[in-house]
Amino acid sequence: MIEQIKDPKDRFKNDKLTQKLREIPLFFFEENKEPAKMSSRATVLSGLAEYTGSWDELTTSHLLKRCLFGVKKSEIDYFKTLSMSEAVDQLISSSPSPAPPVNDYAPAYADIEDPDVLFGETWINAPHNNDIEGYRILSLKSWILNNILEQEPSLHQKMTLFWHNLLVTQFWDLNIAKASYKYYKMLFDHAFGNYKSLIKQLTIDPAMLFFLNGTYNNKEAPDENYARELQELFCIGKGPDSNYTESDVQQAAKVLTGWVVDWQNTILVEGEPDSFFYAPYHDTSDKQFSSFYENKIIEGKSGVEGASETDELIDMIFDNSETALYICRRLYNFFVYHEIDEETESNIIIPLAQILRDANFQIEPVLRTLFKSEHFYDAASRGAQIKNPMDHLLGLWRTMEVPRSEDLYAKLVINNSLLWSISEVGMELGDPPSVSGWQAYYQDPTYDRFWINTDTIIKRTIRQDSLIYWGHWVSENLQINADLIGFVSTFDNPGDPVLLIEEMSLLLLGIPLSTDAIDGMTTILNGDFGNGYWASIWYDFIYDSENEEKRVTVENRLKAMLSPFMQLSEFQLM
Repeated sequence: MIEQIKDPKDRFKNDKLTQKLREIPLFFFEENKEPAKMSSRATVLSGLAEYTGSWDELTTSHLLKRCLFGVKKSEIDYFKTLSMSEAVDQLISSSPSPAPPVNDYAPAYADIEDPDVLFGETWINAPHNNDIEGYRILSLKSWILNNILEQEPSLHQKMTLFWHNLLVTQFWDLNIAKASYKYYKMLFDHAFGNYKSLIKQLTIDPAMLFFLNGTYNNKEAPDENYARELQELFCIGKGPDSNYTESDVQQAAKVLTGWVVDWQNTILVEGEPDSFFYAPYHDTSDKQFSSFYENKIIEGKSGVEGASETDELIDMIFDNSETALYICRRLYNFFVYHEIDEETESNIIIPLAQILRDANFQIEPVLRTLFKSEHFYDAASRGAQIKNPMDHLLGLWRTMEVPRSEDLYAKLVINNSLLWSISEVGMELGDPPSVSGWQAYYQDPTYDRFWINTDTIIKRTIRQDSLIYWGHWVSENLQINADLIGFVSTFDNPGDPVLLIEEMSLLLLGIPLSTDAIDGMTTILNGDFGNGYWASIWYDFIYDSENEEKRVTVENRLKAMLSPFMQLSEFQLM
């Protein structure tokens, strides 16, 4: 069906997105498909004092869009009955740990049979099998996507993605599915927990030991990869006051010598991936650090005592004030805005870092303070982020409550199609492009505008139009359709075109549309038949809902309106 689209570029000849986004001159299509240059938002002077303004549908929508992937009408209806503080407290609460992924791949691919795992049973402790690992990795990615699409209204899934973007491993690079599962579950389990504890576990996690060569780091040939990223990307960062030295990297590498992957459990036999400290590989010399770390000396230890040097190293790094500042900046970039000016650093980052230190690096108090703050609900913070591909496509699926199959085989095939669609526009789940994560969250000065270029905006629009018109294309024989009538039936006043558009903008845009925009959309909804046509066909269908001709008439008007509605520049923002 996609072949019926003649020239997708025609869609954008008059679309605002080619001229502006965030209501400022932004984006001009270029042949090299480079992202646009950055522009700054207005200075925001509000701070971390608790927000006391109106708590309405728009405010609720803003909070939910930043905490979830897409927002359902039922979620707005529920959370607006709470106070702002109650809503945040409920969102920042742990979800139950999902059941582990299972062998859902055996019937999905011809002639594939896992000799160690029956169909429907979990593979998370199965021995490594090079012929099967690729299918298990696809199963793992599908499992993560399932958890997102079926998530409870909790920040938990998005926080896990935040950690995955910050503390990167790559599933395909490892090619050990059960190690990647253990790594991702570790991020989920620590989503709101203690960051220092998470770093301690990450340092000896089998997936990370493989990914950054820690398992090959020994006294005869110290490998500096993890020691460098521990400071540069995971804890200290690259800020103006980040003054650790090359010698600090070298000394940290020596501290970390001796941690190796347990090959038996991780590769050869059935069991949970694991690591252990192998004392003969450990450098037992004293490690002298620079003045940035107050000239700390970690005394060399032999035997099993050498493992304790790792805790000393991490304690030393976390005692440096830059670590708390860096983590708070990354949280802010991910959940609020890509740019941190002097006022934001002074009014938001520094106080948040103090909260983090006072809480001994528990993340939850920082999140509660940020999401309850005046700054978070400031008008300049709303609609200020370009949706990443997961927020764009998976968020649309959640918002429209696209029907989900319970069949394991069908789920895997559909999810793999979604994963491919997301990857095609720049975000491969499980495989950020580098150890630094996705460029949109760190690359100055472009940041989130990496998500939008001449290629990706066309593909985004094809995906959303496909879902509306003929269904998400999975294969020649399988398209997944959005239930448009079911979607609008959840609204309070679907028969009133103006109220319908207003409610739809709340869900799909998170901001109110102008009167002119609403008039334009209602004109499309009424077609050439004038005011009152939509109401007449809607109620006519409601009273005769088994009539297929009336159903098609209503669906066609919704399709005609939803396509240009989702081509509004605001639809790409949250």
